[in-house]
Amino acid sequence: MAITTVPGTSREPGRPAPPRLTRGGRSSLGRKVRDNLTGHAFLIGAVLCFAIFSWYPMIRGIVMSFQRTRRGETTWVGWDNYLRIVDDPSFWTAWKNTLYFTVLALVLGYLVPFFVAIVLNEFRHAKGYLRILVYLPVMLPPASALFLFKYYAYDPSEAGLFNAVLKALHLPTSEWMQSPEMTMPAMVIASTWMNMGSAVLIYLAALQNIPGELYEAAELDGAGIWRRIVNVTVPQTRLILLLLAMLQIVATMQLFIEPLILANGAGAEDSATSVAYLIYQHGFFQNDLNGAAALGVIMLVVLAGFSAVYARLTSKQD
Repeated sequence: MAITTVPGTSREPGRPAPPRLTRGGRSSLGRKVRDNLTGHAFLIGAVLCFAIFSWYPMIRGIVMSFQRTRRGETTWVGWDNYLRIVDDPSFWTAWKNTLYFTVLALVLGYLVPFFVAIVLNEFRHAKGYLRILVYLPVMLPPASALFLFKYYAYDPSEAGLFNAVLKALHLPTSEWMQSPEMTMPAMVIASTWMNMGSAVLIYLAALQNIPGELYEAAELDGAGIWRRIVNVTVPQTRLILLLLAMLQIVATMQLFIEPLILANGAGAEDSATSVAYLIYQHGFFQNDLNGAAALGVIMLVVLAGFSAVYARLTSKQD
C-alpha cells in the first residue's frame, strides 16, 4: 500500500506530528503556558494580600473569641466569652443605639442623596460645579469634618451655627451632643453630610442610563413629578437602590468615629455607645481582647445575615 505524505514533511507513518509553530518560532502551547503563568502570578499576589490582611485576622478573631488569655497563658473556654458579653447591660445598650442610628441613617442618609441626585439630574447648566460641590465633603478627612461639626455647628451656645439658625427662625435651640435625645440625630446629620457625595454620584450615573422616552411617555400620560419618580425612576434604579441600601446598613452598623469624636465615646447617659465603640472599649481600655473578639464575631454574624438577605433579594430581581 502506498504511503502518502504531505509535501514539505518527512514524518514516518505512526509517529505523532510535531507541534505547529507560530510566527517567531514559538509554539501556541508555550504561549498559552506563559500567559497563564503571568495571570496566575498576579492572581496569587492578590490572593496572598487578601488572605494575610483580611482572612487571617478574621479567622484569628474567631479563634480568640473561644479562648481566654491571662498572664500569657491561653486556655479554651468555649462559649464563656459570648455568655459574659451578652450578660453585660452595655451590650444591649450598644445594639439599641447602633440599630437606632442605622434606622435614622436609612431614613435620612439613604433617601437624601437619592433626591439630591434627582434634583441635580434636572439641571441643564453648571452640572460639573454642582457635582464637585456635593462631593467636596467626601474629600475632607472624617476627623476634620467631625471636629468642624463638634466645635462650630454643634456648639451648645448661641454661637453655634445650628443654634444661630434656630434662633433666627424663632425656634428653641438645642444642646445637641450634650442632650441624650439629640445625640443620635446629630450624628446622623454629620455622617450624612460627610458621606452622601459618593452615593449622589452613583445615583446620577444610574439616572443618566434611564431612557428619556420613558419620562416622555409618562408626561404624555399626565404623570406628575412624584408619579414619574415612583413609576419610572425607582423601578429603573432598583438594583442600585438595593445595593446602596445594603452598603448603608453595613457601614452604619460599624458606627465608631462619630461617637468617638462628637460624643467623646459613650455620650450623655451612654446615648452614643455603639457596638464598634464597645469593641474598642473592651480591647483597649479593659484589656479584654477575647471579649472584643466575641463582640466582633457577633457583629460579623449579624452583617452576614443582612448580606444573605440582600443576595436573596437581588437574585430574585435578576
